[in-house]
Amino acid sequence: MIRRLRSILSRPNSDASPAPARDALPRPEFATYVIGDLHGRADLLERALDRIDEHVGRTGARNPQVVFVGNYIDHGPDSAATLTRVWELSKELPKNVTCLMGNHERMLLDFLSDPKTRGPRWLRSGARPTLDSFGLHTSQLEPGCAPELFRQEALALRSHMSPALLDWLENLPLSWNSGNLWVVHAAADPQHAMEDQSPRVLLWGHPEFDTRPRSDGTWIVHGHTSAEAPVSTEGRICVDCGAWQSGLLCTAAMLPDGRYEFLYA
Repeated sequence: MIRRLRSILSRPNSDASPAPARDALPRPEFATYVIGDLHGRADLLERALDRIDEHVGRTGARNPQVVFVGNYIDHGPDSAATLTRVWELSKELPKNVTCLMGNHERMLLDFLSDPKTRGPRWLRSGARPTLDSFGLHTSQLEPGCAPELFRQEALALRSHMSPALLDWLENLPLSWNSGNLWVVHAAADPQHAMEDQSPRVLLWGHPEFDTRPRSDGTWIVHGHTSAEAPVSTEGRICVDCGAWQSGLLCTAAMLPDGRYEFLYA
């Protein structure tokens, strides 16, 4: 799959789109594929990459961009494999694949830096399958257990993750943009420019994001808040369909001329 995707993404770009106008449609500079929250579903990730291959072949897209909204881990059964897969893709195709940080990656990193304080919250948020996927079987670890157990588990997890992977995780971006399209994990404050958003809002959400439309013509694609089907309304597109539980992974396929559709794995 990496070889096939590399071949597609490496096609020469013969005619980059002009700077997009601010209008009622999302207009990235190049074909953009935004993949929703994976949460340990490595199987669905492979199917999503196949759907992207098919769409690129059908539309003849040049220099396509693949953006992951974050939340590669927790809940689902294959967090370690999923995390490794997206990391590999970003290394193989650094100019075409972008992986954003999600709040679950942030919780993992916080756990590693302060296990006694941050461990219970992460555990309540679906961490157990992630620990298991890295070979740590945590039958004794519960939100209310002794702080020393969390410290030991953090040391064990760190020993199972390569320093290069941890460094990559620490430096994941919080947003990506092209034309009038922005991709974030959770939300954006509608009263602030996208360049001025706080990390907490981008990772965890904002109370007015779903109710107050932006006035700058920006379209925002995001995950974090799951629904039975992708949601597109007033410049916001949510691609989180709760894949770990529903078995449905959504990708928003967006073209420079404003057309977009949803691909399902």
